[in-house]
Amino acid sequence: MANRPSRETLTKRMDEMIRSIRDEIVSGKRNVGEFLPSERELGKLYTISNKSVRHCLDILVSEGLIEKIPKVGNRIADVSDNNSVTIRFGCHRSTVEETDLGTLISQFHKLYPRIRVQTMMLEHYVSVRQSLESGIMDVVTVNVPNFREMVEYDALELLEQQQPNGDIYPYLSKAFTHEGKLLVQPLTFSPVVLCYNRKHFREMNILEPDSSWTWEDLKQAAARLAVPNERYGFYFYLLSNNRWPVFLLQSGMRLPPEGEPVRICEGPWMEALRLCRDIVMNQTIMPLFYEEADAEKLFLQEKVSMIMTTYFSLNELKKADFEYDIAPLPYIENPKTLLIAIGLGINAKSEQKEAAQTFVDYLTSYRSQLNIRQRTLSIPALKPAAEWIGQETMFRPLRYPMHRDIVPTYRLYTDLNVTIEMLTAIINEVKLYWAGIESEQNVCVKIEKALNEIRSLSRTP
Repeated sequence: MANRPSRETLTKRMDEMIRSIRDEIVSGKRNVGEFLPSERELGKLYTISNKSVRHCLDILVSEGLIEKIPKVGNRIADVSDNNSVTIRFGCHRSTVEETDLGTLISQFHKLYPRIRVQTMMLEHYVSVRQSLESGIMDVVTVNVPNFREMVEYDALELLEQQQPNGDIYPYLSKAFTHEGKLLVQPLTFSPVVLCYNRKHFREMNILEPDSSWTWEDLKQAAARLAVPNERYGFYFYLLSNNRWPVFLLQSGMRLPPEGEPVRICEGPWMEALRLCRDIVMNQTIMPLFYEEADAEKLFLQEKVSMIMTTYFSLNELKKADFEYDIAPLPYIENPKTLLIAIGLGINAKSEQKEAAQTFVDYLTSYRSQLNIRQRTLSIPALKPAAEWIGQETMFRPLRYPMHRDIVPTYRLYTDLNVTIEMLTAIINEVKLYWAGIESEQNVCVKIEKALNEIRSLSRTP
């Protein structure tokens, strides 16, 4: 009896089992017809009794996700039938956890039993535009770069127009509006923020960061927080287009209008790129990691004290056994940060547009958006849900509501007057400079040349 878990612990373990299996089915990790591990194996995996395992499985059966085969086991069910309509929903694998997608789809199936949602995981090397053009997807998640790529390729006719929702934050709808038409319905969003280990700050007797911090303040704190052969003071994935453009935004400079030559040498952009390099190179040993998610992995292992991250990525820290918090990003001249928004687009060529619209309306409803707010660390696009106040069921940073206070600092990469192609050209050149194998002057000239060539080609019929 002494080892029997408390009711709260048991509930959490059972919830974890249901959500894990649900997410594995929704994300395609488990396929139709595949059998789950035995009840005994599941009990060991989630540290619950066989009776509790059976209760969890009964819930999944009631949702139509699995079926029990007597004397054989529990099998992933085929939810489609002759009377149902199937819509194909394209999203990235990370979206499953960031939105608690498994729960949302299960609830949707209960409300609309004649509409079945088949999730299809998007690969990063396949553009949303190409997915829509191929007709593979009925509904697809779209971020701001995806949307702007479609604008640049004159491909917006692939998206079905949406009706604006007055309860969604206006700046999110604006990000997906072109020539007065809303073409993507906002789902979730996040500013880029600073996340830090509070224990490390206390150990080093350093005051926690706040909105007054400059990057120089961060560099000084990082130097004190770093412990040789043990942890870094600060880290972010340098090549991520969701991170490094922050420095350009904070420089206060944007490219001149079309027709005017691009000049960045000796200007604010080069100062910003120099600062970006210095912050990371300031470490005693240069971090050698290759994915954006490495920052959260290092932070979870307490191998770094501060990271540049998003509310989306905070979901990777749910199992942290230490106290952490968030703060606004430090700044150069202007307190600005990058706004990352994710929305839902309906394929204008879909043969199931009515069902697809029903699904989009459901995911952006108060019920679904409140589920995202209560069960994840992501920020829902619907203001009443995002600003809900009530009894929390999971750990949240003390400053979680900070996103409401820093709205004036939100910027999109388009505020730089650049295209996705231009961002790619910049990073292709500047990474040599950051690696120390290209001089600042040379890389500056190459960036200017590349951007002017892109603009010249865009003007060519």
